[in-house]
Amino acid sequence: MYQLEEETDADWWEVEALYDLCFAPGRTALSSYRLRDGVPKVQELCLVLRDGEGALSAVIRYWPVRVGGARTLLLGPVAVHPTHQGEGFGGLLIHESLAEARRLGWQRVLLVGDAPYYRRFGFVRKDGVIMPPPTNPDRVLGLDLVPGAWAGVTGEVTRDLPETGQAAGAAAE
Repeated sequence: MYQLEEETDADWWEVEALYDLCFAPGRTALSSYRLRDGVPKVQELCLVLRDGEGALSAVIRYWPVRVGGARTLLLGPVAVHPTHQGEGFGGLLIHESLAEARRLGWQRVLLVGDAPYYRRFGFVRKDGVIMPPPTNPDRVLGLDLVPGAWAGVTGEVTRDLPETGQAAGAAAE
């Protein structure tokens, strides 16, 4: 039995420990982390999956970014505890969070990852989307949450700093 919930402040240390376990120690030096600096995560889409004993099994987070000025979700990181890898938890978190992102009105999602893994969720390479260096362009992938949402959206990926008075999570362009 597993429990899927929105990440809370109380989960922070445990989530960070899982990311440290699953990724290289220098993970925070990656270009995608620079896009997250000083930007609140999209809380409604940050999920934790716990086993029947309450142990953290998998996590996913999302952050708002801008691609050529268009508001976009940045997926990641997603991590599954090594003792649960291969059990479908990463896929479960991705499917559940993408469904919620659609429900919340988000239009498109961006990530930096392995195309063979993310292709099964509908992600494709995004030529013309420029991540901060040093990002391999072959790993820049996107997904339309609304048909045609990526049409004409190109350019540099930049931080999406919150504006005073704007509703958190609003997907307005």
